[in-house]
Amino acid sequence: MEPISDKQLRRLAITTLADNWWHDHTVPSRTLYPYQWSWDAGFIAVGLAHVDPARGWRDLRTLFEAQWGDGRVPHIVFDAHSDRSETYFPGPQFWRSTETPFAPARPTSGIVQPPVHAVGVWELYRRATDPAARQQALAELHWLYPRLVAQQRYLTTHRDLGGGGLACIVHPWESGQDNSPAWDVPMQAVPADLELLRQYRRLDLDVSERSHRPTDIDYARYILLAASYRDHQYRDQGAAEWHPFLAECSAFNAILAAAEYALADIARVLGHDPKPHLERARAITEALVDRLYNPATGMFHALDLRTGQLCPQRYLGGLIPLILPELPDDVVKSVIAEAASPRFGLSEQMRLPLPSYDRTAADLDPVRYWRGPLWVNMNWLLWRALHLQEQPVLADALRRAMLDLVRSSGCYEYFHTETGAGVGTAAFSWTAALTLDLLANDPPVRG
Repeated sequence: MEPISDKQLRRLAITTLADNWWHDHTVPSRTLYPYQWSWDAGFIAVGLAHVDPARGWRDLRTLFEAQWGDGRVPHIVFDAHSDRSETYFPGPQFWRSTETPFAPARPTSGIVQPPVHAVGVWELYRRATDPAARQQALAELHWLYPRLVAQQRYLTTHRDLGGGGLACIVHPWESGQDNSPAWDVPMQAVPADLELLRQYRRLDLDVSERSHRPTDIDYARYILLAASYRDHQYRDQGAAEWHPFLAECSAFNAILAAAEYALADIARVLGHDPKPHLERARAITEALVDRLYNPATGMFHALDLRTGQLCPQRYLGGLIPLILPELPDDVVKSVIAEAASPRFGLSEQMRLPLPSYDRTAADLDPVRYWRGPLWVNMNWLLWRALHLQEQPVLADALRRAMLDLVRSSGCYEYFHTETGAGVGTAAFSWTAALTLDLLANDPPVRG
């Protein structure tokens, strides 16, 4: 694909988002992900803030209308307009959410994803500049704010399974970085029952390349974990006694803290006290440094709660805490140095964005899901972080690399580590949405 102009790139991104609109929400893609995904909706809102804010608000309302009674926001909201379960697994018949007393009537999954939604909500509001748009945005803030607070409360209380002030994930899918090598060590404790793949047939391979997707062994483990959580009625209390996978993800928790900063901004607009949000953001930041930062590697890692050990793999999620404004200066310095190392390649002359995994690692896979490829959403978070950490030259270099990547290859789900060729599904919504934000080149910086 030949590189295209900014104007053509903007048109491509707008068309991609329009084509992926389905009744009352945006799907990540028409093929591989035909329903609404949770953190995708947060990223998509950022892009829609530039071109169709009404659709951005409707998207988030649809998601939060499916919020559970305990505050959790499910990672998938299934279609209320038609049954397409024959095209996606695990579908509503697997999750059986409607059998759970505190779940909504609309079928959903039972696990969560990183809570990037408050950031998307704030972006929609701050870009609503004319009086009519601002009035509508204010009404949406009033509706969403208590629901965002409930989401944060769920994650910071029910999911603090390690007792150290961080949210625990109970499935790799909850990290958003589903197949990352960061989960290899804790996943070893999960039985790989390949018989499950005869009971539950993988449908992702009908519409994607096997070499791009998780292996059958990993997928069997994913099914077992989801079934374990489901069969315990999605309870978090006592999970340490029966659930085989418990981990703390540095990116998930950095986004959790970033959401509190966004909620502080929203609280000020609504006339609420922002102080509790700021206090929680600081507490999460301190816990991240205390529990997940390794001075020997100069970056953050995932923590296996079953063993109490940090996972050794260097993954892109270990750089994402840079989005937090109150990281200690020495930690900021070391994490930026790690980002600039040959393992990730951040530089003023960078040609491609940062890979999802250490590019010098012997087990890097340039095309397999989260095991090395380039992802625009994680690099977008890092771009915002570099501005926050007063690194505008590096931020601009990363922005150019992301735009050139999409300009050359299109709005793919992810991209080859070395060549930048599009991998995964084409016409992917968050790539399109964040491209629109990168083209605007107006990252918010906290005062």
